[in-house]
Amino acid sequence: MAAGLRLGRRELLTGAVAAAVGTLGGCRRARPRDVEVGTAMRAVHHLAGVIGPRPGTEPSFFRAADWVAARFEGWGWQVDRQRFPVPAGVSWGVPVDGGDSVNLVASRGDVRPGRPWLAVGAHLDTVPQSPGAEDNASGIGVLLAVAEAVTARRTRLPVVLIAFGAEEPRGPTDDDHHYGSRAYVARLTPEERRTLRGMVSLDRVGVGGAVVIGSAVEGDPLRAELVRAAERVGAPYVVESGQRSSDHWSFVRDGLPGVRLGSTSYAAYHSAADVPSVVDRRQLERAARVVVSWLR
Repeated sequence: MAAGLRLGRRELLTGAVAAAVGTLGGCRRARPRDVEVGTAMRAVHHLAGVIGPRPGTEPSFFRAADWVAARFEGWGWQVDRQRFPVPAGVSWGVPVDGGDSVNLVASRGDVRPGRPWLAVGAHLDTVPQSPGAEDNASGIGVLLAVAEAVTARRTRLPVVLIAFGAEEPRGPTDDDHHYGSRAYVARLTPEERRTLRGMVSLDRVGVGGAVVIGSAVEGDPLRAELVRAAERVGAPYVVESGQRSSDHWSFVRDGLPGVRLGSTSYAAYHSAADVPSVVDRRQLERAARVVVSWLR
């Protein structure tokens, strides 16, 4: 068992069930009320409160990646580590070294060539000066809560969950940003591109009283799906257009469907004050329930 990992009885049982059934056909459908917000909050406290700042090529990032991968695997998810190079640069005013980073790609073995599928992702890295509780331990926390909620449960389509490396900027342009998601998209096969039905990026989802649902363009049909998912669970929401500042943009700019959840402004953004107390567990629960509502 990985250092720092503590699995509860429910987590061990659900992981064992997922491994034992081998197929999700006989399982009941996932429900938004299956979300355990404590799972998300524990991730926020561990990533931001214990590990702290984790730029995408630094040892602290890889410690965080090991911890997240162990969580996925403890619930029976299969994790592929997708390494990719990242250049040196300046991240929010601080020089950062180049090197390798990694995406964690978690699946349940039910994605099939030629069949539709869904993706949910969140970036694991931070800017150098920030422990990144809201940006973006909150997104990773919700990603893990979603993984737990749908373990050994059916979703309407197979789902892939991705913890992206090196999202934070290392320069001023689109090509100096979102390195992990761009690497992931670049490695998709033509068939995987054709069958992807939607990608949701969880980025800064733990602040505010309403779930922000953002798209690059007005009238995005995937955004409308997420709005309906929020309405089904009674979650307050706001919609945004022109949203390009998260990993969904790597998909959209390549012609694939993607939207973002999150982006409420807060005073501690990209600073040393972005600590776990910034994050509201009620907002994490809203976001996670919206995602499960969309997946089911």
